Amino acid sequence: MVIFVLVVVLSSFFIQESNAAFTPADNYLLACGSSKNVTFLGQIFVPDTTHSSVALESPENSIASTSNSTAPFSIYQSVRIFHTTTSYKFDIHQQGRHWVRLYFYPIPGHNLTSASITVVTENFVLLNNFSFNKYKGKYLFKEYAINVTSDSLTIALIPSNNSVAFINAIEVVSVPDELIPEQAVAVSPTAPFNGLSELALETVYRLNMGGPLVTAQNDTLGRTWENDVKYLHVNSSAVDASVNPSSIKYPDTIRPEIAPNWVYATAETMGDANTANGNFNITWEFPVDPSFMYFIRVHFCDIVSKSMNTLLFNLYINDDIALLDLDLSNSAGNLEVPYYKDFVSNSTTNSGVLTVSVGPDTGADWINAIMNGLEIMKISNAARSLSGVSSVETLLVMHHHKKNKKGVIIGSAVGASAALAIIGLCFCCLVARRSKTSQQGQGHPWLPLPLYGNSLTLTKMSTTSQKSGTASCISLVSANLGRFFSFQEIMDATNKFDESLLLGVGGFGRVYKGTLEDGTRLAVKRGNPRSEQGLAEFRTEIEMLSKLRHRHLVSLIGYCDERSEMILVYEYMANGPLRSHLYGTDLPPLSWKQRLEICIGAARGLHYLHTGASQSIIHRDVKTTNILLDENFVAKVADFGLSKTGPALDQTHVSTAVKGSFGYLDPEYFRRQQLTEKSDVYSFGVVLMEVLCTRPALNPVLPREQVNIAEWAMTWQKKGMLDQIMDPNLAGKVTSASLKKFGETAEKCLADHGVDRPSMGDVLWNLEYALQLEEASSALAEPYDNSTNHIPGIPLTPLEPFDNSVSMIEGINSGTDDDAEDAATSAVFSQLVNPRGR
Repeated sequence: MVIFVLVVVLSSFFIQESNAAFTPADNYLLACGSSKNVTFLGQIFVPDTTHSSVALESPENSIASTSNSTAPFSIYQSVRIFHTTTSYKFDIHQQGRHWVRLYFYPIPGHNLTSASITVVTENFVLLNNFSFNKYKGKYLFKEYAINVTSDSLTIALIPSNNSVAFINAIEVVSVPDELIPEQAVAVSPTAPFNGLSELALETVYRLNMGGPLVTAQNDTLGRTWENDVKYLHVNSSAVDASVNPSSIKYPDTIRPEIAPNWVYATAETMGDANTANGNFNITWEFPVDPSFMYFIRVHFCDIVSKSMNTLLFNLYINDDIALLDLDLSNSAGNLEVPYYKDFVSNSTTNSGVLTVSVGPDTGADWINAIMNGLEIMKISNAARSLSGVSSVETLLVMHHHKKNKKGVIIGSAVGASAALAIIGLCFCCLVARRSKTSQQGQGHPWLPLPLYGNSLTLTKMSTTSQKSGTASCISLVSANLGRFFSFQEIMDATNKFDESLLLGVGGFGRVYKGTLEDGTRLAVKRGNPRSEQGLAEFRTEIEMLSKLRHRHLVSLIGYCDERSEMILVYEYMANGPLRSHLYGTDLPPLSWKQRLEICIGAARGLHYLHTGASQSIIHRDVKTTNILLDENFVAKVADFGLSKTGPALDQTHVSTAVKGSFGYLDPEYFRRQQLTEKSDVYSFGVVLMEVLCTRPALNPVLPREQVNIAEWAMTWQKKGMLDQIMDPNLAGKVTSASLKKFGETAEKCLADHGVDRPSMGDVLWNLEYALQLEEASSALAEPYDNSTNHIPGIPLTPLEPFDNSVSMIEGINSGTDDDAEDAATSAVFSQLVNPRGR
């Protein structure tokens, strides 16, 4: 929580205006329960019942009260108290991120100390069952950043535990779109974290390193920055540094709203940690709730160096390297120029403590490190909550149920017989319905969970969640989901969902390894019933998998819907996602032949999707985490939650909202919102470069020209020097002809325009050729090759589309012809590349 210590006067050294102030489109400042305007920190708060663009639902259900005696500040002198769920509705003039700031103080005379308060918006839980009885402070200030995507924002206050709710003041204020990015860098392991715009954030800590308290009066976005000293692990390890704030030079890429110049004008640098070795770290420790992830923004500005390129240091988050060998002045572009980096941390060094450290680069001439500011914000969880695990829908239903229950108790004195009759009738209907449902195998609303997934995907256009459970039910019988598993079977197979069998955690639940009595291993995907996100994606996945069967697609084995569970059962992929064999783990490196065979397998799966049905299927989320490996390292494409039926024969594309993962998105699809099979081809080209270079598709930690692997690798490919950036483990183990063919194939896939990209059939052909070149290298001299699509002078017959009658399921189990295709393709290449025969 932000410690809301206020000072009235700052020294004139720090009271200087930043660049032109940001003017918010929405700027609501409400003094709840007040009958007059209230001035606080230079801003005017108006009574909550008089603002023309704010509607207070049923004000008669609340009471207003004031107290001038004990309130710590003017904003806490009035309060509005609610005996039932009541909401404020704000008209939103400009969609986007907004501050939502809430002020609470239990003024005397109403027993508010024991009040239990829950606060929600339409989509997010902000506060759940808070009471001053369990809180050490006199007052409470909360700040949230919420992306508002409609023309209104509703904030509801829910009394909990048969108590009342209250609030003293509310702020709803627009913030610049650039303040919170769509993407940050996840640490441990380092990888892009996408989708921040769809999540709510709560400010937990905001620090001005080495400087005094900066209040809302001195921040153009009304933020409070506190001093960092009390969070230092060793006080003597840091020494303050400062310059005149007017000397701070904001570059074109950073707005002054990112942080005031007062923050960049002060810093903590290395002091004396009383260690024998001068190469120590400055460490700050923060108590946090370990069940949440945290958005961390670190502010830097080189105000201590006398010349460029002299201050080099490292940044650590929970002992993991976040920035290595940061040359601050070089990264910022000059001395006294602000620079910041955004991270997401999903773990703590120990229970409930998050640490941030800076330390010197041991190879630098000058041993020093610096930090100017730090912001830590809690990220909403899978239940879209910042407080507990209950969703908005759950809390509203619980409150409604309690209210109705109270009404029934009171009314029972008058109409007990009628009530019992109605209850009995409802019970009979419920039993009959459950019996019928059980006989028909009818399913429940299920929710999506990426298999082995821990990546977030981009959605350019938001979708409206379906509120009706009835409308979202999926008929498991008609969906052809395979075998039914009883819940007891699932419990036995997973040892009651033993955490030691956990394969992955996604936004909608967990994936466990399971073993049946006969030894068959399974991957059990258990949905989270409290999450309504991605129902459409989940429905798409089961509809796709219920119709598709191929050796290189992950197979759906069955399902379980007993006890309202939401469980899908897949074949177990013993070697997990391809990405884990490329970087971020201690697994042994893959050989070049293994990499080629894995790419070929994935290409076969995608080629089947594009050609194996009467209408093509576009995966839309091809990436290394969605290519899984079985015990024999056979590659299979997984996660069909974003898949889309391709264009009809008389169409060239499908117009649709952009979905996919940053770093893999087809730029043409992103620009025009026109989807074709060639969008998968582009994503697969990124996968090929990832396989070769063993680094993430996007790595914001790297220099700007290296951040995007597609752009970076293409630069080297066009120079004919792809071997300079490939995995060092492959050095001297790849024939130049095979690498040349692989690089040309990836280059074609990554063409800017879809019309210039090959089909997946062409890609498959070329990867097979690269493999055969590698295998034949020991027997033949390297053959000359200058084409991506085929061997010059030899006519090639294109791969035929798969026979729909064989490879599609039409109500019965059927075989596939992919094994025959594998054998035929291999035979052709064997004859082409190895004239000596087998």
